[in-house]
Amino acid sequence: MNDFTAAPALAQREILINRLYEAAELEHNLMCTYLYAAFSLKDGEREGLNAAEAAAVRRWRGVLLNVAIEEMGHLLAVWNITAALGGSPRIGRPNFPRDPGYLPASLTVKLAPFGAATLQHFVFLERPHGSDEPEGTGFACERPYVRGTDRPHLTPMARDYDTVGDFYAHLGAGLRAFVERNGEAAAFGGAAALQLSAAEVNLPGVQPVICLKTALAAFASIIEQGEGAPRDSASSHYQKFLGVRAELQQLLGRNPDFAPAWPAATNPVLRRPPRPEGRVWIEDAAAFATVDLANACYALMLRLLAYAYVLRAPAAEKSLTVDLAIGLMQALVPLAERAARLPAGPSNPQCHAGVSFIAPRDTAALVPGAAARRLFIERFAQLAQAGAALRASGEARAVAAAEALAHLAARAARGYESAAAAAPAAAAAARAAAPPAEAPAAAVADGVETVRGQNIELQFEAQRCIHSRFCVTWAPRVFLANTQGPWIHPDAMPVEQLAEVAHACPSGAIRYRRLDGGPAEPVPPVNLAAVREAGPYAFRGRLEIDGVPAGYRATLCRCGASKHKPYCDGSHHEVGFSATGEPPAGRTDALPVRDGTLAIEPQPDGPLRVRGNLELTSGTGRVVARVTAAHLCRCGGSANKPFCDGTHAKIGFRSS
Repeated sequence: MNDFTAAPALAQREILINRLYEAAELEHNLMCTYLYAAFSLKDGEREGLNAAEAAAVRRWRGVLLNVAIEEMGHLLAVWNITAALGGSPRIGRPNFPRDPGYLPASLTVKLAPFGAATLQHFVFLERPHGSDEPEGTGFACERPYVRGTDRPHLTPMARDYDTVGDFYAHLGAGLRAFVERNGEAAAFGGAAALQLSAAEVNLPGVQPVICLKTALAAFASIIEQGEGAPRDSASSHYQKFLGVRAELQQLLGRNPDFAPAWPAATNPVLRRPPRPEGRVWIEDAAAFATVDLANACYALMLRLLAYAYVLRAPAAEKSLTVDLAIGLMQALVPLAERAARLPAGPSNPQCHAGVSFIAPRDTAALVPGAAARRLFIERFAQLAQAGAALRASGEARAVAAAEALAHLAARAARGYESAAAAAPAAAAAARAAAPPAEAPAAAVADGVETVRGQNIELQFEAQRCIHSRFCVTWAPRVFLANTQGPWIHPDAMPVEQLAEVAHACPSGAIRYRRLDGGPAEPVPPVNLAAVREAGPYAFRGRLEIDGVPAGYRATLCRCGASKHKPYCDGSHHEVGFSATGEPPAGRTDALPVRDGTLAIEPQPDGPLRVRGNLELTSGTGRVVARVTAAHLCRCGGSANKPFCDGTHAKIGFRSS
């Protein structure tokens, strides 16, 4: 076992970014191998399975595709961290199969169809630290070797690690050391507007990285989704693959001839390989055309993602580019499934073809502008033309791919032509909306950033922020989104309008003090707590939390996963918390008094104890209950949400 304490070398930005490049390639490779196995699976009884086998294979395909999608989320998180550190994300990767030495000796990465050995390989890849799970047959490394050196060095070089979880733990330790050495502001100097977020892609955990906390949260999510934390986490990739393995063994026990997948090639290639060992040359004409088009879709997808990382958000062109990339991945699916059902050719009569995920020789981002847009429009037209040629076969998957590519080509042409027309107007609008050149200095104390303008003083408490975005959308010249350095400009908006923006902030992260003699924030006339759909409690009233005055607005965790309890920190998105925002109504008798102090006392490892006049409402404002005392669930497990039913004790909820 290696010592993964943060070495001085990993506290260097260049070496840290280089190690993130390996992380990106690792996630990228895992995603492709899981997809390849999923594409090889047979499709129901029409392809030779009985009813029970067909149902199981359908579930396995869902597991593999969901895991691959989560790996894509991990990849985007790594790219965001790389961009936050000032680097350009590593979009490309070497082609399959990997030569020894590029990854640790314990890791072999190659394309192979679904089967018992491949599944065991996936279990081995996602195994937790300390696991004795063996590698799948045929996947063991060719020879032992050691990467890296313990000597002080400036040259970026890889180090060995036992598991993927160990690798990310090492990266996290190095990142902490780097931040300690350079300071958080200097460490995360990359523009957050260049990263991808939920505004462009709907993948759990894809959030801009702006600080050490957000970066480490991304690493933690990758580890937990992969090997599982705790080890028996049913939602981890490791446990999901163990579940598929158990089901496969059971079905093989009933039918030793059960073959859930087509014999797709192991490491298919489109040209005669100079090193034929471990590779399958695709010679069949139909298979070649199918794989060629699938690879071209995949390559253009990578180029689009690289381009998205040089476009600033918010921008229609950035969202369009990501949408087109995702559309290409969806168009690739029927092509890859078709390839797995076509013969490889006379040199390999024992197996079928398979998509080879060939990456371009270079995936560096194109320079934003007219030339890049023209290249994308031309390339989409070429893909659509090739799809139309495949469609002539009449095969259902070829037809589906052709239709998808024709739609994408038309959308790319419309979208990029619109982006070109809008570019001059957008530039003029950006110049007009530019903030004052001189930004007032900010003072930070106890986690609260205070910026004093001429007529109003703004306070921002980052740890309470839930990114509801009222500030950056209602007052974009005051609150500059994704900006390094001074980002709050109180004098860029009339003070009365700015006060209303603060009132709209549900978390209380934004507060203010008038300096022009104007009125302070009014006390809410009715104490309210809205139950957000799959989210937190949004309180309004004269709040006192744990005996301390907490202003008039706060969002408190009800999923049990926040790392800053009792406040919500957005973890409900990461853990996939599911809870209605429209609970049934209970006692709704009118209260004689509707305001006053609302005391909220988070109970140790238990619910929120609330005392005071309170109206609980649904997310749409419907009254759920009117109470003067209540215990509200915050472990996420109550069967009587929003009220506590004692589940926290059964599930071992911890509030710290």
